[in-house]
Amino acid sequence: MRSLRLAILILLAFAAQASAAARPSARTERTGKARAAASRMAMIPAGSYRPLYAPVGTSRIRVAAFALDREPVTRADFLAFVSRQPSWQRGRVRSVFADAGYLADWRGVLDAGDADGLRRPVTQVSWFAARAYCASVGKRLPTVDEWEYAAAANERSSDASGDPAFRARLLALYGGMRRSASDARGFVNVHGVRALHGQVWEWTLDFNSVVLDDDSRTTGSGADARDRHLYCASSAIGATDPSDYPAFLRYAVRAGLGARSTTSTVGFRCAADVPVS
Repeated sequence: MRSLRLAILILLAFAAQASAAARPSARTERTGKARAAASRMAMIPAGSYRPLYAPVGTSRIRVAAFALDREPVTRADFLAFVSRQPSWQRGRVRSVFADAGYLADWRGVLDAGDADGLRRPVTQVSWFAARAYCASVGKRLPTVDEWEYAAAANERSSDASGDPAFRARLLALYGGMRRSASDARGFVNVHGVRALHGQVWEWTLDFNSVVLDDDSRTTGSGADARDRHLYCASSAIGATDPSDYPAFLRYAVRAGLGARSTTSTVGFRCAADVPVS
């Protein structure tokens, strides 16, 4: 009888060990999720770019290395987010965080469309909602400097911003922006990031850091100098390159937005201080 009990106990112990080995640990699951997230991000190396407006005596801005989503956040991604966090669902989000157009192009509160629609970049989302989404997946919105630095790249060069052909190409892409959210427009740049141009405009963390002065005669340095006169008739004054029309368009779009604004042509992607690994 004692031998039988011992045999049963041994069998139970082996069964428990086998079950534990087959079941991934919480740490393994977290690592798997981190790797999956990392596969969706591109590593953008440290470097510099020439902003539309630069501090006095500075022509380029240094940008530290960061990670950036390879693709814009899709409707499917955002649907998963609002399913997890009902307070961000249409009809439930507080009006201080989004205007009346929030997710207005969805067929229902939890219906973002058919398979094709779910693959599209999510739009009609406010800056508050975009920031909350990124935080929910352990990321953040990219800064203006990060976004512009990454967006200066084409398929062959990390800085094609001074190439007239590249600028002409961007203007053509921007001209088709209204219909682009429904297709796969946008090229993959040298960093492995797709559709920074031509599909949707994108929120940045500090999109509203550019503040207009009531007195255009005021002078200054640093960010104030860079922000001066951006969106008035004298906006070309002080620009590092007055012929950079694509950059003027991007800055003008940002200037027209409020944090609770939603439009059918503005989406977002997320960034991280260090690559997820």
